Amino acid sequence: MRAQATEFLRALRRHRESGASGASGAAAPGGGTGASAPGRAAPPADDVDAVRALRRAARRISGTLHTFQPLLDASWAEEMRPELAWLSGTLALEHAYASRLERLLQALHRLSGSAAFPAPRPVGRAAATVPAGVPAPARPASPDRGSLTVGAAKAGALLDRQLTLARTRAHSTALQALGSSRFHAVADKVALLASEVPLRATGRPDRGPAPAASASGPGTAPFDLRPLAAAAEERLTDAVTALPLVAAGSPYNAQALVHGLSPDPAPHPQDAPWHQVRLLLRLHRYALEALAGADTGNTGDTGDTEAAVDVRLLAAGEALDRHRDASEAAAAAAQAARTPRIAPATAYALGVLHADQRHEVEAARYAFQHSWRKEPIRLP
Repeated sequence: MRAQATEFLRALRRHRESGASGASGAAAPGGGTGASAPGRAAPPADDVDAVRALRRAARRISGTLHTFQPLLDASWAEEMRPELAWLSGTLALEHAYASRLERLLQALHRLSGSAAFPAPRPVGRAAATVPAGVPAPARPASPDRGSLTVGAAKAGALLDRQLTLARTRAHSTALQALGSSRFHAVADKVALLASEVPLRATGRPDRGPAPAASASGPGTAPFDLRPLAAAAEERLTDAVTALPLVAAGSPYNAQALVHGLSPDPAPHPQDAPWHQVRLLLRLHRYALEALAGADTGNTGDTGDTEAAVDVRLLAAGEALDRHRDASEAAAAAAQAARTPRIAPATAYALGVLHADQRHEVEAARYAFQHSWRKEPIRLP
């Protein structure tokens, strides 16, 4: 936790330094909170990387708090966790909308064989080199597939308008959050965490065996992290056991795709358990990293910690990330298809796009069960 808090503060300093001369300097005291105006330079690459590092550190601290909360000061942990979840969630929205748009437009390009629709906005480091307000160049059409149909072209334009607007709003929200007193309060608490982890007054959890294995910092009594890490692994195992892995044994489960044809605008009912497994898998990985950090003396060097991660968990996590991305992309295509007064050809193209993404969901589930059932392999 101290290492992640230090990483958080390092990313915050990078963000303030890059924001002093860029358009997204809202994290600096007194910085502006408005969205970039047309023609204004996009945030520099260092700022984009700094925000990503902020989000990553906040997510890891929050996950560690969730797993090892019985060892920590109760009031501090209960107050800190929702604030870190708010911060990481707010900072993730802009990148999520941009990635979703890019994914959908690439799928349209793949399905139609042409790209006569708006090209996706650059994401991450590439966005730093393209001024805001300058339209992205259109991709050349495939010479051997013919021109894009009118329905797919209008579907791409509709998705571009909707998701670009959502991304702009998410960008403004992130700027406001990074300039708010709420964020500065979180940063102050993380700064204290970097120097000392607030443990319980007794130095022990409410229940469990006598302390035995690891230390959280200089001058603190050692206690065992393994029972809480084992509990996190047990929750993950139970959640995976409840998944329909037999149905996921086929790369494209047509029976599950029938549910995607429902007119219900709510999220796909089958996706929630898989999203929950993704979160539990992440918590399990963080717990393993905490154990590895304790075994190496908690020096703050994350190299050895990451090397101890199970290769099977990495592959399973990547599959669940693809599952999440495809599920949200399918929901975005379905939402666009509900736009009033769109042409039938546009609605048809969006329906084909939705079905394509639901097939990607099923393929990701197949990849997950294929990875999960392998024997654990450790990186050297």
